[in-house]
Amino acid sequence: MLEGLKVVEYATYVAAPGAAGIMTDWGADVIKVEPPTGDPIRLFFSSLGVESDLNPIFEMDNRGKRGIVLDTTKAEGRDALLRLIDRADVFLTNVRPGGLKRAGLDPDTVMQRCPKLIYATLTGYGLEGPDADRPGMDAAAFWARSGLAAMFRPKGGEPVQLRTALGDHVASLAIVAGVLAAVHERNATGKGRLVDASLLRTAHYVGGSDLSIQHTRGRVASNRPRNAVPNPLVNPFRTSDDRWISLLMRQGDGDWPKIARLLGVEHLVKDPRFATSRARRENAAELVPLLDDAFAKLTYEQAAVALDGEQMVWAPILSPAEAISDPQAIAAGCVVQTPTRDGGVINAPASPVRFHGADDGPKGHAPSKGEHTRVVLAELGYSDAEIDALYRSGAAA
Repeated sequence: MLEGLKVVEYATYVAAPGAAGIMTDWGADVIKVEPPTGDPIRLFFSSLGVESDLNPIFEMDNRGKRGIVLDTTKAEGRDALLRLIDRADVFLTNVRPGGLKRAGLDPDTVMQRCPKLIYATLTGYGLEGPDADRPGMDAAAFWARSGLAAMFRPKGGEPVQLRTALGDHVASLAIVAGVLAAVHERNATGKGRLVDASLLRTAHYVGGSDLSIQHTRGRVASNRPRNAVPNPLVNPFRTSDDRWISLLMRQGDGDWPKIARLLGVEHLVKDPRFATSRARRENAAELVPLLDDAFAKLTYEQAAVALDGEQMVWAPILSPAEAISDPQAIAAGCVVQTPTRDGGVINAPASPVRFHGADDGPKGHAPSKGEHTRVVLAELGYSDAEIDALYRSGAAA
């Protein structure tokens, strides 16, 4: 799909490399530019005191890329990066605005040199405003400052932590969408575009249903215990064999009689405490235990048959171990085999969209640090002697 699209990734950690990783799966030629110390995410496990030869986080977001090392604090390294950008369709970075400006790699400077370039930047907080240059990983900019952490916090409880790179990977999707929109525009106009994605803005969109209510009504409902939720029928319930299911309800009251029927509690439908959505909300503390008792009489398989028989919207709550081997996840293409540098393969999450009939999976292993430096510099026209000089000076490695 993206064959022929040339992307230079000058980024670390997850969100921006994840976006480039999606584009790599879809056929783009992505060159990952790392500093001499390497992308810090390579150290994910060692920073936790865990020894591991395989880093699945790095492998997932960097599979199929070509990797080079340039020291852009040196003039020769910066010039090599600019020569690489000269040949690119897309330049993708998550370096903070101040650092880009000091290095002469800011959008204005680079796009004046390359007016057809799609210059995509991912920051914590955007390119403008008092905190534009503040460092912002997803647990800070995406989770905490956006209001999401407060919305997920149980009422009266402590904030919960964000799972590893969750906000980063949502931002990866936003970056890819923005880049491909800009590529489409350039195909029509011949002009490049600055694409400005941030963890904060992405989070405001992700939490948009609640935040739109906050904008217009001045408050949102807190995250409450199961017996105090606004709609007690939209809840997790446990079966007799200790399996949890997530039950949902369509808008209106049409699903309530079906739920009551499949659970054998039809008498509750006409009970004035539960007859309307408002009554169920006001009496959730009484209704949820009754539903708990009804589900506790069913095994998971019995509950599944009954729910499906009434065409209810529900799903099992799976553990990560169950999720990665879920037959439906396999059928939907959620798991792909990714090559490793030793010639083996590992299972890993797929990119988020399937293109039927196309090769939309991993194109190769994630590069070792500087694996393709010499080859890529040669493609830029550097002679062997010039490449050797760059290695001696430390500008390349």
